[in-house]
Amino acid sequence: MRSSDFTVIELCAGAGGQALGLEKAGLRITAAVDVDGDSCATLRQNRPDWHVIQSDLNEIEPVEHERLDTADILSCGLPRSPYTVAGKQLAARDKRDALRATLDMASYVRPRVLVIESLPTLHSSPRFEVEREMVRETIADLGYVSTWKVVSATDFGVPQHRSHGFVVAMGASDLARFTWPEPDPAPCPSLGQALHASIASRGWPGATAWAAHASEPAPLIMGGATGRGGADLGASRAKAIWARRHVYGGSLGDVPPGPDFRIDHSIEPKHGLVKITVPQVAILQGFPSDWKLHGRKTSTFRQISQATPPPVTAALGREIRTALEGPQHLPRRSDRRL
Repeated sequence: MRSSDFTVIELCAGAGGQALGLEKAGLRITAAVDVDGDSCATLRQNRPDWHVIQSDLNEIEPVEHERLDTADILSCGLPRSPYTVAGKQLAARDKRDALRATLDMASYVRPRVLVIESLPTLHSSPRFEVEREMVRETIADLGYVSTWKVVSATDFGVPQHRSHGFVVAMGASDLARFTWPEPDPAPCPSLGQALHASIASRGWPGATAWAAHASEPAPLIMGGATGRGGADLGASRAKAIWARRHVYGGSLGDVPPGPDFRIDHSIEPKHGLVKITVPQVAILQGFPSDWKLHGRKTSTFRQISQATPPPVTAALGREIRTALEGPQHLPRRSDRRL
């Protein structure tokens, strides 16, 4: 079987970061589901051949959608807010949580591979032991075995200090051929290296000096959670970290700095520090430059800030593809039900 014959259903697809990475690994996206209208428009604009379904995963009836009937891989990047301190770590008690719905969809689709991406806290926090046990029990009931790992985005060339937790579940024979991707041996770009060309694009004479100062990968992109505020780079602590890179975290810019801009710590920070733009955030998330986002600034920032960086899932997808290229032994149930 050619790798492009392996099919993927992507749940909670957002701006498409996780699906785009799997596509880059040679896998074929047959359906993408998300509740947000702007996110769905982003997906349709960039990938008109993907079958995009706008629906709340907790309410969708898969029997009403032929493209949700079967796939080799079922993938979901869980919404982050139910597992964050800012979101009060409500997990299943948060109406935005999609973990139970993802497991129900796996029971219906019966894929060869189930991929669940989440915050690392889902893997390690004592607060989420009930959720971890639910995942383990469901995986066992479906006849899968699983492997869990937290990976760093910087290991795959994403210029941002960002960690992602993954659960990969397969039949035992498939999992025996699976290995977690090795880190990219090339040095990860710094914040300054990643954004230098964009920051300098309007003639700011200080761009090179700023890039040299921003000599480490970017801090974690935060902010943009559904139902919370506008487009900013997170809470006070996060904004202070950005300020040390001479970046203002209270809002995003509309354009890169112009020729008259000067970094000035003696004035209001929003006037004396660099404001990065949504397209620059997309660069820091590892999105390709031709990926177009639909919506206004707050919406586009939310889409991109909540995404899984495509280079991370591209590396993971290549290892999943290798595992699937062997013979299949996982029995499938003919009765698909939630």
